[in-house]
Amino acid sequence: MRRRSAVSLTVSLSTVATAALLGLAGPATAAPADKPRVLSGWTQTSASSHDAWLSARNDRGAWSAYGFDWSTDYCSSSPDNPFGFPFQTACARHDFGYRNYKAAGSFDANKARLDNAFHADLKRVCARYSGATRTSCDSTAWIYYQAVDKFGHTPAVDGSRDTRS
Repeated sequence: MRRRSAVSLTVSLSTVATAALLGLAGPATAAPADKPRVLSGWTQTSASSHDAWLSARNDRGAWSAYGFDWSTDYCSSSPDNPFGFPFQTACARHDFGYRNYKAAGSFDANKARLDNAFHADLKRVCARYSGATRTSCDSTAWIYYQAVDKFGHTPAVDGSRDTRS
């Protein structure tokens, strides 16, 4: 009888351990249902959209359930801070939009807005300057915008440099 109890206990423990492991592994969880709304909110042309994205970028852990791709190659093969103008963050937000809309399968429908948001971000950078410096910054921003508008495509998903000019 003792042996039978020991066997039953071993089987029971084994069953509990297996159930616990299965419970820990659990089914894969889907991203929250509002992911498209959040993505859209962070990729608009407004300063408030930019600021909300930047806040989220600085606290990525709070958004981990959404599975966003935060990788960036910044301004690709172009300088991140041309002539000293800090375009790097604008390029990072642009990459965020491109990568995440590509992953969602809705890149083509959103590309123009993403490029316009990029230009708006660049113009906000240039608004910090005045005179000839601002004119130079605005001209550089226009060139960067035209490059992504005409030649932009989805950056490499693995975060490697792409050929976007």
